[in-house]
Amino acid sequence: MTARIDHAVTSGTFSLDGQTFDVDNNVWVVGDDTECVVLDAPHDVAAIRRVVGDRRVVAILATHAHDDHVRVAPDLAKATGAPILLHPADRVLWDLVHPGLAPDGELTDGQEITVGDTVLRVLHTPGHSPGACSFHAPALGAVFTGDTLFAGGPGATGRSYSDFATIVESIRTRLLTLPADTVVHTGHGDDTTVGAEAPHLQEWLARGH
Repeated sequence: MTARIDHAVTSGTFSLDGQTFDVDNNVWVVGDDTECVVLDAPHDVAAIRRVVGDRRVVAILATHAHDDHVRVAPDLAKATGAPILLHPADRVLWDLVHPGLAPDGELTDGQEITVGDTVLRVLHTPGHSPGACSFHAPALGAVFTGDTLFAGGPGATGRSYSDFATIVESIRTRLLTLPADTVVHTGHGDDTTVGAEAPHLQEWLARGH
């Protein structure tokens, strides 16, 4: 059964370093008619479950642990029985959101997660946060980058636990090396492609964070 990508946008807030902002988040659901994985669980369990439908959720994959990406992950896990997987380097951020409640498992660079007839490969892409991960689905011609790469450049690095040089290196070595026609599904805003972003690397470096 052919895997597909489904999508929802949820609205809420992002808080860090004593500031709070209104945000719209993309939620990506990858799978077939029987099972799926959910990438990020931002604000609204009901909205995510509408996209999931009656499918079995294999896992809830966190691109990173900022509160606008994992706020309802525990509630979604309870509702679906799916484990929450997070890169351990982002545990410091997770604990700010869910103190005393650990994720169910860890993501590691190069790990492969199979859902339906497709494989998502974990790419550790730190910079926006220490444990930020992207998920490459070669068979679908797609990569899910969370807040690491957007249409127009790198994610923000002006807050705690982030670093501009690190995010640019992650993008340069882990994302821009993917096939040019790979569709980049982001944590916020519109899709782009690797080929559309690659020519602008030097502009980003000149611009800084």
